[in-house]
Parts: sequence; C-alpha cells; structure tokens
Amino acid sequence: MLPLDGMRVLDLTTLVFGPVATQTLGDMGADVIKIEAPDGDATRILGPMRSPKMAAMFLTLNRNKRSLVLDLKTPEGKQILWQLIADADAFVHNMRPQKMAALGFDEAAVRQHNPRLVYAGLYGFGAAGIHAGEPAYDDVIQGLSGIVGAAMARDGKASFVPMTMADKLMGVIAAQGILAALIKALRSGQGCCLETAMFEGMTAFTMADHQYRRVFRPADGGAGYERVTSPHRQPLPTADGYICALPYTDAQFKRFWLAAERADLAADQRFTSYRDRQENIDALYALMAEVSVTKTTAEWLQSLKAQEIPCGPVNSLDEVFDDPHLKSVGFFRDVMHPSEGALTLPDTAFQFDGASLPIREMPPTLGQHGSEILAGIGYTAADIERFIDQGVTIAPSMPAAVEA
Repeated sequence: MLPLDGMRVLDLTTLVFGPVATQTLGDMGADVIKIEAPDGDATRILGPMRSPKMAAMFLTLNRNKRSLVLDLKTPEGKQILWQLIADADAFVHNMRPQKMAALGFDEAAVRQHNPRLVYAGLYGFGAAGIHAGEPAYDDVIQGLSGIVGAAMARDGKASFVPMTMADKLMGVIAAQGILAALIKALRSGQGCCLETAMFEGMTAFTMADHQYRRVFRPADGGAGYERVTSPHRQPLPTADGYICALPYTDAQFKRFWLAAERADLAADQRFTSYRDRQENIDALYALMAEVSVTKTTAEWLQSLKAQEIPCGPVNSLDEVFDDPHLKSVGFFRDVMHPSEGALTLPDTAFQFDGASLPIREMPPTLGQHGSEILAGIGYTAADIERFIDQGVTIAPSMPAAVEA
C-alpha cells in the first residue's frame, strides 16, 4: 500500500512548479487527474520529442498522472470539473488568483462545494503582498529572492543558477504543504486553503544561511555567509581533473593537510579551529587549491575516503548517468512507454520499507484517460462523444508506438 492510496488530486497545473508538486503526490500513490486545456501543458512541446506533444520535459514531470482535457470556458467543461471536485481530496492549481476566479473556481466557491477538500494555490507572490496576482517565472524569482545576489557577492557579476531551481524546489515545498494539509483534513474532517508563494518560499530558502549577521537586531553586519560566497570556493583542481571535498571539523582538516603532505598547514594557527578558518576562508580555499593539484583525482579520492573526509568527483551532466552509486541503487529506471518507446526516468529520494515508489502510470498522452475518467463519474459513451463533438474535451490520443 502506498501512502496516498485512495486519495484523488485534481491537478490544474502547468510548466514546472505545479507539476513537480503533483508528480510527488502521484508517486506517493494519489490518483492525480491532470486537467489540461485543449492545447495541453506547455511542457508538452518543450525539448526533444518522438511524437507530438510528448516532449522530454513533460515526460520527466508528469508520471503517475492521468490526463483529462477540459475546456473550462464552456459550461459543460465547468460542470464536469464541479463533479470531479465533489469527490476530490485536493485541488491544486498554479493559475493567478484572478484568472481562477474568472473561471469560477476560486477558493471560496470550490470549498463551499466540497468543505473537506484541500484547495492549494501555487502562486508567484503571496496574496497579502503588493505583487499579489502578478506573473512570475523562475528567472524572476531567482533575482528577487537573493539567489542572483549570492552569485554577485561571489563573482562580482549577476548570474542564474543553471537550472529552473526556484520552480523545482518550490514544487517540492508545495508538496510538503499539501501533504500536511491532507493530514489536517483527515484528522479534522475539514479542508483548508493552502497558499504556496514562490517569492516567499525561495527567500526563506536562500536566507536560511545568507541571513547570517542580519538575524540579529540591530544587524551585526551585512547579509551573506562568507564561506559559500568566497570566490575561492570552487571544485578543487587535481593533476587530471577536479574533486569536490569538504573537510569540516578540526580533525578532518588536520587529516586533510597530512594527506596533502603539508604538516606545516596542519599546525597553521589560521586554520586550527572553525572560527579561525571562517575568518581566513579565502586564504584557506586558495591553499587547498594549491595543494590539490599535486595528486590525481583517483589518488585524492582514495586518500580522502580512507580518512573519512567527505569527497567526490565532479560529474558532467552526462556522467551523472554512469555514477557508480546511482547505478548500484538503480536510480535511473529504464521503462517502456506505450507510445514513446524506451525511456529513462529518475527515481525519487524516497524509499518505503526499502522499496522505491513505483511508476504506476506512464506520462500520459494528451487526454489519454479522458473517457475512463468521465465514465467513472457517470457519463455514458454517447455523452462523451457529444463532449468531443462540442470541443468540451478531446478524443483520447495515443500516438503510434515507437520501437525501442
């Protein structure tokens, strides 16, 4: 039995932020019904694809979901959604509040229809703030929340983290909130409204270490954790590549200098305690980079692991797929999609009783499960054909199978 077996989640999210959250719920066993506009989620055309509207980005964000197309601008589409809401445990969307209200599915209306439902709105900005209702994407939030500012403190120039970090991380955070709200609803029999805001969430995440001296009142100095904003905090160059190593305790640093055959630095008063190292962080990292080039990557890894100093090689994006540890746990799962052929999908971080969460549903083609979902809430085959003819929904699509 999976943790969320028997729960139904209505997923009205698109792009990355929302789909990460709802995929997490689907992985944990919820019946996630992905309700898409007739054109489908925008990620369906984002990246390489083997068949129309089944692009790589969509495939990595939408497993363990069923797809139903509804045109919510039609009265019939709205009525179908209301029927689904009546028996749902959670309603998750990442539309701007005013857009959702214009469709008639604001929090008050939905929870009046189903008082035990969790209504989860995933927004760029909190509803109480001056930017409430404004659009927001990952790049904007990286800039506002201090992530770009941290890069500027280190490099002297503005740059983004090279991934959709705010979208993905906030999806994980939203899933946490939805899980907590579902537990509350189960205990009390009463649902609630959950708001997850990207700006606020990413600011809390960024400032967990970078608030630093500004945690005090009055401030003890400017924001920023010097160890991670040091321009010398870089992967260590070796004789033939790079390693990432972080001796942290006093004992670990002493063992690191001895492994580097620099007993003089093991006794250097600038580096003997945590506070000493913090005050001399740039000099420390510069010296580590000087000594690291004296050995190969393999020699360093063997030596540092023997000393129980946290370390690892630098994997390129492609080398991640060949990482020995990930191979040993079977992290990248080879699966066969009924229309897209052989795919590789990542595992989750979760293991329940030693087992990975299963892929129960492959990423769906557009509207793939429409007929079965509509039939499940009482519509006849004739009703469904009529909805297709009227453009309320579309006929389930299944592109021709692709050879592995």
